[in-house]
Amino acid sequence: MKNHLRTFAVVKSISLLGLVAGCANWQPAATAHAPAIHANSAMAATSPLQPEIASAISRKTDVRTQQSAVASANPLASQAGLEILQAGGSAVDAAIAVQMVLGLVEPQSSGMGGGAFLLHSHGAGSTRRIQAFDGRETAPALADESLFLNAQGKPLPFFEAVVGGRSVGTPGVLKMLAMAHQQHGKLPWPQLFEPAIQLAKNGFAISPRLHASLLADAYLKLDSSARAYFYQADGAPHPMGHVLRNPELADVLQRIAKEGVNAFYKGDVAQAIVDKVQQHPQNPGRLSTQDLAQYQAKEREALCFDHAVRTRVFEICGFPPPSSGAVAMGQILGLLQHAPTSFRAPVEGALDADWLHDYAQASRLAFADRAQYVADPDFVAAPAGDWRSLLDPAYLKLRAQLIGPISLQQAPAGIPLRAQKSAYAPMPDQAEFGTSHISIVDAYGNALAMTTTIENAFGARQMVRGFLLNNELTDFSFVPRDAQGRPIANRVQANKRPRSSMSPTLVFDKTSGELLMSTGSPGGDMIIHFTTKTLIGVLHWGMTPQQAIDLPNFGAWGDPMVVEEKRFSADTLQSLRARGAEVRELALTSGIQAIVKQPMVGHSNNWISGTDPRREGEVLGQ
Repeated sequence: MKNHLRTFAVVKSISLLGLVAGCANWQPAATAHAPAIHANSAMAATSPLQPEIASAISRKTDVRTQQSAVASANPLASQAGLEILQAGGSAVDAAIAVQMVLGLVEPQSSGMGGGAFLLHSHGAGSTRRIQAFDGRETAPALADESLFLNAQGKPLPFFEAVVGGRSVGTPGVLKMLAMAHQQHGKLPWPQLFEPAIQLAKNGFAISPRLHASLLADAYLKLDSSARAYFYQADGAPHPMGHVLRNPELADVLQRIAKEGVNAFYKGDVAQAIVDKVQQHPQNPGRLSTQDLAQYQAKEREALCFDHAVRTRVFEICGFPPPSSGAVAMGQILGLLQHAPTSFRAPVEGALDADWLHDYAQASRLAFADRAQYVADPDFVAAPAGDWRSLLDPAYLKLRAQLIGPISLQQAPAGIPLRAQKSAYAPMPDQAEFGTSHISIVDAYGNALAMTTTIENAFGARQMVRGFLLNNELTDFSFVPRDAQGRPIANRVQANKRPRSSMSPTLVFDKTSGELLMSTGSPGGDMIIHFTTKTLIGVLHWGMTPQQAIDLPNFGAWGDPMVVEEKRFSADTLQSLRARGAEVRELALTSGIQAIVKQPMVGHSNNWISGTDPRREGEVLGQ
């Protein structure tokens, strides 16, 4: 890895600087004194839970490159991806290296014990091909809709469901990456694991964000393997800068590199995963070795829609169900075309209160349809037989008539044109967490956006052979049916994939087919808002990716509307409340990455990229 360890294993101090003009009052939330998570934390959107704690803010600037770019949530991961690109690797090759390192250095967010969605673009113009690789976790074959109900038939408190084996779905990220590599890899599979193997053997310094996450978590140390790895003898987490070595993970990575993904999905590693899940003393799960051996990644058709900005039309492509991301973003953008304020631009960095109200109204309408319709398409049919029915411009124009001056609070679901009334009940509001995002463009004309997750911070808090297991099954509805007995589309069923908000996104020029942007974010169901905000900032308001990422975060499901704390004036908050909405200030810790094509005289390829100042990401490229 050449100078990888020497250059990046030193923990960088995080500056508490303000960001852009108009954001001078933005201060980070406390980290060292972050509260522990309680088992009975509310699940409803009326008391939103944050996917990960807030940490310090570091000033970021746009990064310009000519041939390639890697944007990820950690400098070590971005460096690993860059080295693969420099060695002649493709975007997929680089993503595999990045993911393996992220699982080591940012274990609270993703890893081989979880899943991912990867959106990939190859070629240009008439030869362009967009693929959606689905590595979402699946429910065990022995799971049923009562999985998260107690003996009285009531839903379990969130963290009673999460911690242990019950919430663990069959991990999918490795099978998905192997599928993508088979089609688009240029370097040998074993080479892509070398950066993570060397870091696991030689060690890496605990970053400020990982340290803060360890301080804040109440459950990870209950697992003996995790406690021995992350914590000192007195129960306190290792300090920032402490060098962590993970020889168990290095061994697993070496075996996967040499033998392929069956080293994970079969044999003693698979048995160790299943033993951990099934033998948890308080909260055992139903995952089996057969679930692991039979898991299959899927290639789906990307969900694309047109979006006009003045005289130019963009084609925005996202991930189809089981992700709700592209559907919800497409609906919000389409509804705003008909809203009173449409896409009114900020003035001197301040977002307009009238526009924020209209955005929240559009969001409530989109999330109502999400709750009614979106689930694993292998189990639930799309309305009118096509998910694009929810993006039909005529349908959205009708729905937009509900955007009025008074808050909808809880919006009703619609019925798309040519669709029959749904037989499903809407899913109740429920907490959703986690993730990390990677955007990459390479010198061959390939691009990808990949969002990767183990769901809640540190997943199920179960460590096996140096990696953590997901709690992805808690993305299913805990309540399987409503009071009338109608089933909820996103209820637990055997071998089903839970609905997700992960929103990897690629943007193209509709006329030429040229790739213009790769973006996405972590953040639970706020992913949809974080990514939509970035699209609006770049496409409508002409911002650089960093400027768009730096904008204050905001969003709504129903009530309350949530806004990023200390980023909005008292007058703006009062104006929103005067329209009948509850408004709540939260940290809203996004982790947005964005790479944007910037034509430049003398250069056929010129990229400008940004990464979120709310986390520890870095953009590197050639």
